[in-house]
Amino acid sequence: MIYSSELIKGTLKTIVLKMLEDNVRMYGYEMTQKVKELTKERIQITEGALYPTLHMLEQEGLVTTELEYNGKRARKYYSLSPEGKSKTTERVNELADFMNTMKFLLDIKTQTA
Repeated sequence: MIYSSELIKGTLKTIVLKMLEDNVRMYGYEMTQKVKELTKERIQITEGALYPTLHMLEQEGLVTTELEYNGKRARKYYSLSPEGKSKTTERVNELADFMNTMKFLLDIKTQTA
């Protein structure tokens, strides 16, 4: 089952921040593939959703960028800023609390995948 874009949209900032926390620095395509791999393809992030999110996080001061050249090809790497590092924990905790609240609200019993 692939999760709907509506569900992913509300959690994408948190997913990106957590990916960067766990991997120090990544480029966009690498993030999409890592998320796909870790979720057994249940979450598939499109470039059309990822890059606006990365730009927004950069504008908010949570992410920094670094261009790296390999011959004529340039690759943009993203990393957490100091503020991004502290915000990641806050966002992950908020999402975890939200998921617990939704389980309670919808009367969902814990399931194993």
